[in-house]
Amino acid sequence: METLIQFELPRWLQRYQQSYQASADLEAQMDFLIDVSRLNIQYDSGGPFAAAVFEIDTGKLVALGVNLVTSKNLSMLHAEMVALSMAQQTRGSYDLGAEKPDLSLVTTCEPCAMCFGAIPWSGVRQVVSGATDADARAIGFDEGPKPDDWQKALEDRQIKVISGVHRDKAAAVLRAYMNQGGMLYNSRQG
Repeated sequence: METLIQFELPRWLQRYQQSYQASADLEAQMDFLIDVSRLNIQYDSGGPFAAAVFEIDTGKLVALGVNLVTSKNLSMLHAEMVALSMAQQTRGSYDLGAEKPDLSLVTTCEPCAMCFGAIPWSGVRQVVSGATDADARAIGFDEGPKPDDWQKALEDRQIKVISGVHRDKAAAVLRAYMNQGGMLYNSRQG
């Protein structure tokens, strides 16, 4: 018996991604994703996180993802996992580094343990994040165990890491989610 796991991106997201103007500027990419994370809360389609895969040199959007954990009842549907999966489907390969141009994963929050584990296998050459692990934990999310030196671990694999891009703006979305009573799923804290 074959079992198929499927998920659809929210319709609003499919429409909203049309508004993106390609830019290699990391702050512009992060601003776009912070807006997407706010909309994900507004449309009640998941948690307060957004991520995308962009071409590093041109800023072309390859794939956009949002956190869909609560709306699709799948714990693996973190924004990064959705964005990487969509990029792999778009590119027709599980290895996003197999062909040029090089790709970047941009995410509104540092990767959790699960997403950190997926990054080296995905083939992206760069990871850019906004809010920190501490910002997510401060509102009650359990980010899981990952190395304290997670950035070095990725850089040792020739994956460039840039953290703290518009951290305050990205962290403000997390706090807004908490203040409006957003669900803190998997928040057992060990």
